[in-house]
Amino acid sequence: MYPNDNPLQWHGGQGLWADVPAAQWNDWRWQLQNRILTIEQIEKYIELTPEERAGCEHAKDKLAMAITPHFFNLIDRNDPACPIRLQVIPRGGELETAPEERLDPVGEEETMPVPGLVHRYPDRVLFLVTDRCAAYCRYCTRSRLVSNAQNYDFHPEFESGLKYIEAHPEVRDVLLSGGDPLLLADNKLDYLLGRLRAIPHVEFIRIGSRIPIFLPQRITPALCEIFKKHGPIWMSIHVNHPRECTVELKEACDRLAYAGVPLGNQSVLLRGVNDDAETMKHLVHRLLQMRVRPYYLYQCDLITGSAHFRTDPRKGIEIIRALRGHTTGYAVPQFVIDAPGGGGKVPLNPNYVKEFTDEEVVLRNFAGDIYHYPLPGATVAAGMCGAGGKD
Repeated sequence: MYPNDNPLQWHGGQGLWADVPAAQWNDWRWQLQNRILTIEQIEKYIELTPEERAGCEHAKDKLAMAITPHFFNLIDRNDPACPIRLQVIPRGGELETAPEERLDPVGEEETMPVPGLVHRYPDRVLFLVTDRCAAYCRYCTRSRLVSNAQNYDFHPEFESGLKYIEAHPEVRDVLLSGGDPLLLADNKLDYLLGRLRAIPHVEFIRIGSRIPIFLPQRITPALCEIFKKHGPIWMSIHVNHPRECTVELKEACDRLAYAGVPLGNQSVLLRGVNDDAETMKHLVHRLLQMRVRPYYLYQCDLITGSAHFRTDPRKGIEIIRALRGHTTGYAVPQFVIDAPGGGGKVPLNPNYVKEFTDEEVVLRNFAGDIYHYPLPGATVAAGMCGAGGKD
């Protein structure tokens, strides 16, 4: 891995926007105002393939296209298979719906007691607070509502969500998501976090955000003070490829960590982006250098128009097997499928248990060696414990 994963090798700077004054470039509002939103804008920099052009022409009916200047700089403009390009430039495949695909692939709509609040698990809720993002991932699970291209007409109802949480003492864990919560103004975030922190039974407040990756300039000292004020606020960021680990992202993660925000990462397994063990190893090593713990690796949800992104789930298991024992345990995420229709997250792991007998569990380690562990009360025969050779 070394020296490729050394932060000195990471992307940084203004790239195509080198002539913009630094004060503007570092202003997150400038980044939002200067996003790539149209075919005309994108073709100033990239020669689109026919498939990309078809996707861009219909994005207004599926999921809007938007790419911040910071993230656009990471695209290899000469490579249509660039893993960054695949994630944010629409493609014609988005217009094709396979029989197994759904607008609401993980069944959120069926578990919304009030608009924008998903209560699937007994002790936690998902609070959708906006339908806007700084940039739009082409595999987005909530493309039915995010950007409002499909006329979902989502309007977050903060008060009804807060009242529901207040009235349900079993809710100890609240996850703010959307859209991206960090696009809310500081005063709105301050209000929401303050209201949640004032609820006695809410012990755990989380934010899911891709803003640090798309828009690291948003992680301002003022925002960090809000997190300090209401902390601990936990945050899951969303990095899929090592190239997304930029100097600016590392600095944003440093600011969050110094503000007392524990950081985890959620990746989505995407064909042509990160569906090989070597890419994933580079990614998790870079994450740890940014004080970010790899948390989940998701199988891509069955969202409409996502077939070109999805891999065989056995690929995810293969990647976890290639990580376990070959890098630090902190670097190994949990591979999960968010069960279609609302079943929740189901972990998929390599099978390290060979068998249970009446007396022992027979284990297979990362190298394929067999070990025996006696069960309580079992008669331990000579040689039962320890290695037993290869399978």
